[in-house]
Amino acid sequence: MAAPCLFAPVAVADDAPPGATEAWSATEFARGPWDPSHCHGGPVSALLARACERAPDDGVDWLISRLTVELTRPVPVGVPLALSTTVERAGRKVSIVAASLDADGNEVANVRCLRVRRNHFPLPEHPLAHSEIDGPPGGGRRERVSWAVGGDTIAFHSHSAEHRIVDGSWNDPGPIKVWIRLLVPLIAGEEPSGVQRVAAAADFGNGVSSGIDYDQYLFINPDLTVHLAREPRGEWVGMSTHSLYGTATESSGSGFAESALHDEAGRLGRSVQSLFV
Repeated sequence: MAAPCLFAPVAVADDAPPGATEAWSATEFARGPWDPSHCHGGPVSALLARACERAPDDGVDWLISRLTVELTRPVPVGVPLALSTTVERAGRKVSIVAASLDADGNEVANVRCLRVRRNHFPLPEHPLAHSEIDGPPGGGRRERVSWAVGGDTIAFHSHSAEHRIVDGSWNDPGPIKVWIRLLVPLIAGEEPSGVQRVAAAADFGNGVSSGIDYDQYLFINPDLTVHLAREPRGEWVGMSTHSLYGTATESSGSGFAESALHDEAGRLGRSVQSLFV
């Protein structure tokens, strides 16, 4: 039996969009918690991050500074996904890359990535953002999710990622502090990059920090934006996360989930998801 992975390569279809140079099919390990035929946003974001990392570099050593993923439609499991990547803005200091996934002639997700030229140099002592998560990477307790459907069905949240809760709970409303790491590689035979690990973890933000009842309200994230101050380190991604839906008593239908991102070296960046409530 082949080793599990989130995406498997498939042939590019003849009717794929112009510019599509590769195609992938999401496996059962990329499933979301609500519909087994649709992907969780984390694997999709990680695949698009990989595309940005592999975009032409024009001889420049690039560092990904920002990713903005738009989940325009449900991303199907087991259906060929044509991937197109283009450098929208070439440069020597700053560059912008775009990539998109297409299923059956429809775009289902896209990303725009800001790259900055990597340049190592010493810094004077200066104030750093404090860590918002106590303890070592991976510290905390395991917790079985009570709200997701099909608890025994193979899915990303339950079989492909490990969660260690430092503060708060998946099963109780409110902010949370959690360490997350991938248990299944994005692509078979490839070690996930730090950026891919962050993209996969950051999409959990609105789910782990839910503040209102899943049985009464829907709050989906049609996008994910990640800002990084440096290259991520290690397997674990830490998130100190909260969600906001409006005032204490009223929502206009919009909200956001915000996460302070951490790794083994401390504060790493920040992610935000827009919410349709």
